[in-house]
Amino acid sequence: MNHRAPRRHAFSLVELSIVLVILGLLTGGILTGQSLIRAAELRSVTAQLSSFQTAVYNFRDKYFALPGDFPKAHQFWGSAGGSGVLGDGCQSATGTGTQTCSGNGDGNIIIGGVNQYSELFTFWQHLANAGLIEGSYTGKSGTAGTADHNFGENAPVSKLSNIGWGASWVNNDIPSPLGPVWKLNYNNWMTIGGDDGVWADATPGTMLAEEVWNIDTKMDDGIPGTGKIHLYGVNACTDTGDNTLYKTSKYKLDYTTKNCSITFDYLGKGN
Repeated sequence: MNHRAPRRHAFSLVELSIVLVILGLLTGGILTGQSLIRAAELRSVTAQLSSFQTAVYNFRDKYFALPGDFPKAHQFWGSAGGSGVLGDGCQSATGTGTQTCSGNGDGNIIIGGVNQYSELFTFWQHLANAGLIEGSYTGKSGTAGTADHNFGENAPVSKLSNIGWGASWVNNDIPSPLGPVWKLNYNNWMTIGGDDGVWADATPGTMLAEEVWNIDTKMDDGIPGTGKIHLYGVNACTDTGDNTLYKTSKYKLDYTTKNCSITFDYLGKGN
């Protein structure tokens, strides 16, 4: 009896070509899908900026003060402790629910102590207490520093992965060590960026220079150092590392590292 060896069937060139085409289409589809998702996330940034600005305007119209700086907040939502006012025992207290601390009413969103209530974070708590933004916020800084942002706890989370929002007042006459970083009067501003234990700012994994430029161009003037949309600080995302040239700088659109972020002059009083 003859035993024939099993016939082995090899792929033809046509079959291999079809497989390669399918793999190419799948890869292209995945990349296209990722690009579309990223584009949608970036659009959400502009939407959140606009919604937060509207929330602040509505808060100011209703309570005649800025959130965080509101001097009667504890009368509306309960005192976290002390007299209910920052600087008078409330900042070191621990409230529950909507309990909060009132600001000093000077028109500036200012920083406080480590793991304490401060206007930097009651800004978001007051907006949420007033029902003007989603979420529930502690009103207190984290344990890593006076401006430690923990997104989802004391500040809002962005639709972009691992990125969130901050708000503060920054001016040229603030004391060291922050003063030398800020050569422009940003006044009250919001920022979107990563959590580095200090600010919501330009940390790895935020945005490309091109992405910030895109948002800046759609909402403002497309220039990193002028208008209401600014690139956060001066770094490799621009064509200059010199703060004195910041107003004439341009976005470095070929910079491929995601460590760029945004400041937003939501009241239109900066320069």
